[in-house]
Amino acid sequence: MRTTIRDLQAMKRRGERIAMVTAYDYPAAALVDRAGLPVILVGDSLGMVVHGHPTTLPVSLDDMVRHAAAVMRGSAKALVVGDLPFLSYATFEDAVRASARMMQEAGVQAVKLEGAGSMVAIIARLVELGVPVMGHLGYTPQSTHQLGARAQAKDVAAANKLLDDALALEAAGAFALVLELVPRALGKAVSERLSIPVIGIGAGAGCDGQVQVWHDILGLMGDKPPRHAKVYAEVGQVIESALRAYASEVSTGAFPTDAHGVAGKEAELQAALAARKDEA
Repeated sequence: MRTTIRDLQAMKRRGERIAMVTAYDYPAAALVDRAGLPVILVGDSLGMVVHGHPTTLPVSLDDMVRHAAAVMRGSAKALVVGDLPFLSYATFEDAVRASARMMQEAGVQAVKLEGAGSMVAIIARLVELGVPVMGHLGYTPQSTHQLGARAQAKDVAAANKLLDDALALEAAGAFALVLELVPRALGKAVSERLSIPVIGIGAGAGCDGQVQVWHDILGLMGDKPPRHAKVYAEVGQVIESALRAYASEVSTGAFPTDAHGVAGKEAELQAALAARKDEA
């Protein structure tokens, strides 16, 4: 059975930390499921780590539906949350349409959207219609041109506003909240004041759980990881080494061997080919 929203809320009540990671395709989702993580986020970060864009902004709803559907085919146990991409939820109608596609076509169990303000009413409407919504505050990547890719809410006024926004999202019916790149003390304070799970990314250990990007924790990007990430395995180096070995064996003729091919009826085939050669 899949992890449910109630399961996550029960984990918070019991003080159990929630591990969430992004996945963007079938094999990644299958590995996450086998590892037993309770939540998968199909993030619009795929625009950067999969499609090679500098920001998440070029990601379309079609992109998200396609990747989320692949993740759903690879996952059987995790709660799968799909990001609503840039400007796909600007109005009530847009938000309903985008959520319907993510839940009906891709099959995710919940959606995530960024921000507060006008988003509070949109979240309330989606929840009213039966759409589970995860909020996202702090650094919101879809607003990168306004905010810059840097930590948020570092002064008292901004911290108080973020806390008010978090409470508003909870009141609107959000079942969980992602909190990105905010001071550790604020992450802890938000988590203590909300009854819903608060999942941090660069928001300190005081949050109810953590979310990380697949490519960052596996060392797949080849660059220095973001400050908020930890590399748990240098998988990128392993893949590069394997590719070099493969290319070397192809160039030297070491691969393939007879064991990698089809034998067939060798003598008969050779005789037939020789006859054809005689015809020529």
